[in-house]
Amino acid sequence: MVELALSQRVSLAEDVLLQELAGEAVLLNLDTESYFGLDEVGTSMLQALAAAPSIAAAQQQLLNEYEVTPEALQRDLLALIEQLVAHGLVRVTAA
Repeated sequence: MVELALSQRVSLAEDVLLQELAGEAVLLNLDTESYFGLDEVGTSMLQALAAAPSIAAAQQQLLNEYEVTPEALQRDLLALIEQLVAHGLVRVTAA
């Protein structure tokens, strides 16, 4: 389990390709040759994370887009980040 702070930044790992199609996304780790699929909400979360200067900023952007409690969104966002880190698809750095 990765220790995550809302002040950190999330970006795609260096050897990862992202392909979006019809609102969904597939990430391919070129090192491990494994792929990971995201539905529309997961794709939206990843896009927000990649564009935002921090996890907290991405969370705020997503709160403006979806009708969800801040607690539920934070839980789901952090769970997604943990899965992506576990598969070597994103890296988390200080903002």
